[in-house]
Amino acid sequence: MKTLFAMLALLVAPLALAATTLKGQVLEVTDVDAYTYVRLKTAEGETWAAVNKAAIKKGSEITLENTMVMNNFESKSLKKTFPSIVFGTLAGSAAAMPAGHARTEKPADIGDVRVAKATGANARTVAEVITKAKELKDKPVLVRGKVVKYNAAIMGKNWVHLRDGSGSEKDGTHDILVTTAQETKVGEVVTVKGTVRTDKDFGSGYSYKVLIEEATLQP
Repeated sequence: MKTLFAMLALLVAPLALAATTLKGQVLEVTDVDAYTYVRLKTAEGETWAAVNKAAIKKGSEITLENTMVMNNFESKSLKKTFPSIVFGTLAGSAAAMPAGHARTEKPADIGDVRVAKATGANARTVAEVITKAKELKDKPVLVRGKVVKYNAAIMGKNWVHLRDGSGSEKDGTHDILVTTAQETKVGEVVTVKGTVRTDKDFGSGYSYKVLIEEATLQP
């Protein structure tokens, strides 16, 4: 299932850490896909927030935990840009995960990865994308590899680490990050089609010299 925040054209400002919790009265509720947007009246004023989908009633008092703030966040689902929005976990929901920090699949014991290079226009190996990043910047590529790590719904994106056996772990040319709105899982072999980006800083420690964004995945 796709995440709420379809990030196929998302431009965001760096994140800033917010207070640990945020309390407020719900003034407005909007459910989209697996998430819920709420407009809150807090002691500091009104703000928008997003949590994993929950039965939240207008007029109720809620508390968000593990919060963080994103500026100039564009929601494709709502066709709206929020000057500022808070992501967090709804307190009291044991099953909930922060909208900005959802599940993580740790790297698998993948052994010796050997995946054949994709065929067709713009086909590249992982190592080629990394070593030719300047040349490929803002250009489309097609890469086939094995998913070795998968983080879902972080800042509205699913984060996929892909390897194909090319490159070297020593110089970091063996593993490429891919962001996508689609889901996958560790161990799957997929073909990704996306755009090469360089020197991308999402804030909160998410900074990358090279990655593939706006990707679609195929088996």
